[in-house]
Amino acid sequence: MSLPPTETPPSRWPLLRWSISSATMGVPQAGAPIAFAFVALSLTGDTAGGAAMMLAMTLAQVAGAIPLTRLGKNLSMATALRLLLALRAVALTAVAVCTAYEASFVWLVVLAAVAGLVNGASAGYLRAILNHLAAASKLPRSLGIAATLNEMTFVLAPVASSGLGTISPVVAVLALAALGAVPALIVPHTGSAHITGASRAQGSVLTPSILLWLMCAAAGGATVASIEIGAVALALNFDYAPALAIMFTVPLCLASVTGGIWVSVRNRMATRTVVLGQLFVMTLGSALVALNLSVATTVIATVLIGLVMAPLSTYYSLALDTLAPPRRRPEVFALQRTAQAVGVILASALLTAASLSIALAVVTGVMFGATSVVAIALARRRNVVRVPPLPDR
Repeated sequence: MSLPPTETPPSRWPLLRWSISSATMGVPQAGAPIAFAFVALSLTGDTAGGAAMMLAMTLAQVAGAIPLTRLGKNLSMATALRLLLALRAVALTAVAVCTAYEASFVWLVVLAAVAGLVNGASAGYLRAILNHLAAASKLPRSLGIAATLNEMTFVLAPVASSGLGTISPVVAVLALAALGAVPALIVPHTGSAHITGASRAQGSVLTPSILLWLMCAAAGGATVASIEIGAVALALNFDYAPALAIMFTVPLCLASVTGGIWVSVRNRMATRTVVLGQLFVMTLGSALVALNLSVATTVIATVLIGLVMAPLSTYYSLALDTLAPPRRRPEVFALQRTAQAVGVILASALLTAASLSIALAVVTGVMFGATSVVAIALARRRNVVRVPPLPDR
């Protein structure tokens, strides 16, 4: 599978700015669960409201991904991204103001939804901008670095939110607004690159090939979320204190960083056979967690899942890059982020409505299903290639 040609800018500075933008753009999503919990605790005396704000933010992301991406079709991608992130910053600042003035909690949920509305579309635009900053041969390395930085963001942002939240929930939310707006200030401008005429562009963004990798992204998102969200429940399941949930989340994050570094160093797009093996590893890890054998087995399983997170997400991005109609790439990249969000919603719903064991079993089934579909598609592709043409009669 060949990647589309891109032009390489004369300086590495734009690519560095893009990497910083990629790392900081996810700060609100990474830190919001803790910050919103502090907000809810300060206003209602219960952290449950924070979960409601996060649910509103995530659902809004799914709803707004494609409409907001298409809304900016006549703007340059950098300009569209800046406007989206400005909207998010304003919404988060409004959350802080409403918290300070003890406004009705309903308004906070609405504002959290507004802040989340742009997450999918902004991710789509940011990823599409990378095509104009890095040569095709450098895309795997750039995406690997981005995945590594993103994982570090999701490790450090909750810690920072927790520290700032103990000082003031208002300060914690304002910090999310400020850091999340950094890409709007430094994202490189890509000249006249835009998606004018996207509505008239030929080609669908929901072809079977694209849907295949979106399905895998959703299944992987659910698998990872089941560990991250269910970490406390896992600790309690093995008769440990809730604080020891880090036994599962920290190995997951460290393994993910390792996987991102491996992708960056290798700097090559994986073959589909390798990707199938990586999907099998994630499925195996999910199954080992669901089996509830022991703490050691569960930790090993989280490491297996973490190791293939970055390689898989990088492959999905590169594969979608080649499959998407050129002018609709921002939409497809937005759908990739949305698919991951759908996986998170699925895991959250299962962990809320069912027991831990049932939730993990269902997530494992979803992951196994995705892996099986890829295996079948790969087998069919090989059979088509191997069938010789019929002789003329």
